[in-house]
Amino acid sequence: MTDGETGGTFRLAYVPGVTPAKWVNVWIERMPDVPITLVAVPAAEVVGLLRNGGADAGFARLPVDRDGLSVIPLYTETTVVVVPKDHVLTAADEVALADLDDDEVFHPLDDTVEWTVRPGLPAFTRPATTADAVELTASGAGILLVPLSLARLHHRRDLTYRPVPDAPQSQVALVWPTDATTDLVEDFIGIVRGRTVNSSRGRTPASPAKKPAKRQAQKPAQNGSGRRTVPTGRKKKGHRPR
Repeated sequence: MTDGETGGTFRLAYVPGVTPAKWVNVWIERMPDVPITLVAVPAAEVVGLLRNGGADAGFARLPVDRDGLSVIPLYTETTVVVVPKDHVLTAADEVALADLDDDEVFHPLDDTVEWTVRPGLPAFTRPATTADAVELTASGAGILLVPLSLARLHHRRDLTYRPVPDAPQSQVALVWPTDATTDLVEDFIGIVRGRTVNSSRGRTPASPAKKPAKRQAQKPAQNGSGRRTVPTGRKKKGHRPR
């Protein structure tokens, strides 16, 4: 990547709930001459941002339209149910989807959990965002299912959450345009994968200078009988007279 492409900066997009700090800190340590710019983007917009050149790589929630993109799945998150603190579901440490059958469940338009069949009863409205759904949950109008990181991101004192082990899980991945796999993208992939600075993976390392071959002492040649031949320039010793 040339300086003209991004102004000498690596641009990293991330969706709500993803905390890229640990990877960013490694980048700053390893690449002090290349600033990294973080671009916060709604989950539904990260793919469009990458395709339009608005970022070099990004953390997204799967599934995404993979056409023209390279994807490295990283980790999955537990899905939790967010409820008011006085809700009956708080009596248990974990909640099953069947336990939600009688509750109205909000389904925000930016929902990041892929459902085959949504649990519970449909709420009276579909909030535009998860943040809006959290506000409605706090009012007692319904409950909400989200990845754990989003429950923590939208934490409120009047709400709590419980794990739902049998719910689908949200998976976070590193995504970038395949035809824009630059050296800096390769460097960031190496950081995310936990490669060391001197790892041979990622960028192709420069070929080390060849060391001069060690000179070996030449052994005297042998004739067909297995006896050593006499080196040239040396005379055979004659027999001493008895």
